[in-house]
Amino acid sequence: MTNMPETRGKLTPDRPLSDLTWLRVGGPADYLFQPADAEDLAAFLKALDPEVAVFPMGVGSNLIVRDGGLRAVVIRLGRGFNGIEMEGNRVTAGAAALDAHVARKAADGGVDLTFLRTIPGAVGGAVRMNAGCYGTYTADVFVEARAVTRAGEVVTLTADDLNFRYRQTDLPEGWVITQATFEGPKGVPEELHERMTAQLQKRDETQPTKDRTAGSTFRNPAGFSSTGRADDVHDLKAWKVIDDAGMRGARRGGAQMSEKHSNFLINTGGATAADLEGLGEEVRKKVFQSSGIELHWEIMRVGEPAPDSQ
Repeated sequence: MTNMPETRGKLTPDRPLSDLTWLRVGGPADYLFQPADAEDLAAFLKALDPEVAVFPMGVGSNLIVRDGGLRAVVIRLGRGFNGIEMEGNRVTAGAAALDAHVARKAADGGVDLTFLRTIPGAVGGAVRMNAGCYGTYTADVFVEARAVTRAGEVVTLTADDLNFRYRQTDLPEGWVITQATFEGPKGVPEELHERMTAQLQKRDETQPTKDRTAGSTFRNPAGFSSTGRADDVHDLKAWKVIDDAGMRGARRGGAQMSEKHSNFLINTGGATAADLEGLGEEVRKKVFQSSGIELHWEIMRVGEPAPDSQ
């Protein structure tokens, strides 16, 4: 690969990515860059050959990196990007701040961002994917975000720029979100914390939170997330159509569709990215055959297959 720019952060060549994803699979990135701060990131991207692909990676909670790895500079924000500040009803958080930490800190200050508490991942990913839960989405509380473009310019993004939709936005390729500001309704700290405790309990009862997963595997075909209410309709949930296709508990190599919640793909130990993605594709095929419904991946899959599997 081309000569790399000077940096104050940490730049590691041929860095395996498996230990940085929740599913614990994936080959190496050409480079992993962990910038010291936003200025370091901007200077690096500005100096980096425009031909070189850039892939911003969060905490790897919603990601399958294929076994052949990524021909790119993977950018992973760390310590300089996880601060959380509050002013009135507004919460500004670094892109590396965990969603759960933001929810807790907001609750301490009497601001209701409780829906973030059970979302696995960090703020950058929540904005990029319009993460949502219990009927509330990132878009509902979003004020603005700051990002560094692939050319190294620092920009402020509005909701119009991002064009939020179900589980997606229009963030241009190679742009890296560095922080976001949210505004939530006022609440009583004790009540907000109680609600989050109840949400966590419900999640642990219904989802395989002790297993290696990447959250929901497929988007709900109805185009909205689970509200978590008792009267929630189940007619077009991904888990329901997977069950109807007989794929709950299905296995391939070390990969399995969870017995506890069939829309969760699990690495039972020793799974390759090919096992996981292959099982997911098998589920999509079976669901289409049984119901005519085409499931869409919610987990992002990136990179190249292992050389010997092509």
